[in-house]
Amino acid sequence: MDKTKTYSIEEAIELTKKTSKTKFDASVEMHFRLGIDPKKGDQQVRGAVSLPHGTGKTIKVAAFVTPENEKEAKKAGADYVGGEELVEEIKKTEKTDFQIAVAEPAMMKNLAKIAKILGTRGLMPSPKNETVTLNPAKTVAELKKGKISFKNDDTGNVHTVIGKVSFSKEQLLENFNVLLTAIKKAKPSSSKGVYIKNISISSSMGSGVRVNA
Repeated sequence: MDKTKTYSIEEAIELTKKTSKTKFDASVEMHFRLGIDPKKGDQQVRGAVSLPHGTGKTIKVAAFVTPENEKEAKKAGADYVGGEELVEEIKKTEKTDFQIAVAEPAMMKNLAKIAKILGTRGLMPSPKNETVTLNPAKTVAELKKGKISFKNDDTGNVHTVIGKVSFSKEQLLENFNVLLTAIKKAKPSSSKGVYIKNISISSSMGSGVRVNA
């Protein structure tokens, strides 16, 4: 692999799969360097997208819902479901054994009690990544099937997982294309110049491969 070269996404996926040396089924990660000013509030890039083949990861979802929606949220696959009692439990124990939280708009005022706990761990539901929703059961089901959220970090980069090394090249390619389209759509109107400056792909603990896309 030539680290000075950029590859087509098809070639890059093949190289990433071949050069993964971990004993476990490594994740395949995408890294986007964006031409935005992350210090400006109107140039934040964030969104949510359903990957056709999921990420290969099993995520735990907490659903903060009103009593009438608890049954449907559980049926959809939520690992933790509740309202005020779930809020109080997290406030007391400060334990958050889940990777993403979904909430009805009516529950957001209750979450104020644990906003600091959720916020510092990147778990606070937000309308921007579609985790504040009037249909929590549908959102939970989508997340379980492979819907992911993305947002830029403090340096203007977006990092996210698009699957596992065990995925076929075709599955990873489809997931990548769907993610790329979503990131392009999320371009802030105030961002000028080159929007996507660099794209690279890597496996967990593997070398990055620059993508020409």
